[in-house]
Amino acid sequence: MNLRQIHWKRVLLFVVLPLVALAFLIGYCARSCDHRGEPGYDPSDFDSLAVSEPTYLYGIRTDTLYVEEGQIEPGQFLSTLFAAKGISPQVTEHIARNHREVFDVSKIRSGNRYYFILTNDTIEEPLFWIYEIDRRNYALFSLTDSLTAWRFQKELEVRPARTSGVITSSLWNAVLKNGGDASLAVHLSDVYAWTIDFFGIQEGDRFDVVYDRQYIDGQPVGMGEVIYSEFIHAGDTLRALAYEQDGLQGFYNEKGENLRKAFLKAPLNYRRISSYFSNSRLHPVFKYYRPHHGVDYAAPVGTPVSSIGDGVVIKKAYQARGAGYYLKIKHNTTYTTSYMHLSKYAPGIAEGVRVKQGQVIGYVGSTGASTGPHLDFRVFKNGTPVDPLKLESPPADPIKASDMPEFKKAVEYWMNAMKRPEVPEFYSPEPELPEPEPADADSLSALS
Repeated sequence: MNLRQIHWKRVLLFVVLPLVALAFLIGYCARSCDHRGEPGYDPSDFDSLAVSEPTYLYGIRTDTLYVEEGQIEPGQFLSTLFAAKGISPQVTEHIARNHREVFDVSKIRSGNRYYFILTNDTIEEPLFWIYEIDRRNYALFSLTDSLTAWRFQKELEVRPARTSGVITSSLWNAVLKNGGDASLAVHLSDVYAWTIDFFGIQEGDRFDVVYDRQYIDGQPVGMGEVIYSEFIHAGDTLRALAYEQDGLQGFYNEKGENLRKAFLKAPLNYRRISSYFSNSRLHPVFKYYRPHHGVDYAAPVGTPVSSIGDGVVIKKAYQARGAGYYLKIKHNTTYTTSYMHLSKYAPGIAEGVRVKQGQVIGYVGSTGASTGPHLDFRVFKNGTPVDPLKLESPPADPIKASDMPEFKKAVEYWMNAMKRPEVPEFYSPEPELPEPEPADADSLSALS
């Protein structure tokens, strides 16, 4: 036997035969382990072998931990809640004393939800306690050696919502009857505060409005801003589109005119007008005829009174046999307003203080020469009294010419969208494409 024969025998023994044996074993195992098609075979039996997705609660991975959910019971304190979980009084005291800026645990309320996150062992050790302060805010407390705390907010999702209806008694009732958010009536009153007297709306007036509805964990929690509205009042369609200009959002009609005026229609929400502007009125206290150069708005004591426009307080005083507690506000070189018979002033109101349109400056009362709670409101133009109900208020700035093309696109979108019954999507302007760069001479010659 020569060396070549010995070499091939070794190759056969140590290489080929083991490979053949390995191939046989693999084939046998595959046939014996493959149960597909056999009675009782169920692929779901092997699902537990798949890698599961991790789960999180308030940012904490909990698939390897134990979560216990509960609600604060009436009369329950943090100390008793923690003691039931074996948490020492020292830990409870540390949290109560050192984390008031995150949340004052003495203010936990019955019915609010909480979570304990514990180790998934025989002895469950508390690692975190989560308390829902309200529907959006929550506090997270570490119960381990660090004993730290954080305050977070849940993600707020915003979707468009739409409410429309016909007014039969009041705007508030019409909004609620048609499934609108409870605060929608207030928002609409703010949008149209300069164009509609909501104490003079008529039966049969209609509204159709799109607004932000806010959601947390898929549940509605309130409304954001009005986006677009059509209000039919006394046969006229009054449109309002929210539009941002120079970083400030306002409401504009379809022509780009600002709905905001220099002055509000009225300085308060009133029950009725008890006395009108007159050059000769029988005074209810002094019982003789004299001019009444104002409008009396009857309203309960404590009703907030607002400045009808931006201005500066130039007079804050008291007249025992006249205006009682009253204020005068100078708005510009032309107009001054007066607010009389107040019960008290709003905090911070003093002579020389600048006030904003709609800012509360005082509260309805019956001070001075008055027979009942009301606001005597007066307007002076160049020092001469004028009828507040006939005051022509100039509008604020309209849409600028440079913004008008984009504004018109938005108006067209919403006017068409409101003709359809479904809830429109939020308007999104088309992105501006960059201008193509001019080709140079070399590239043009290469193409020729």
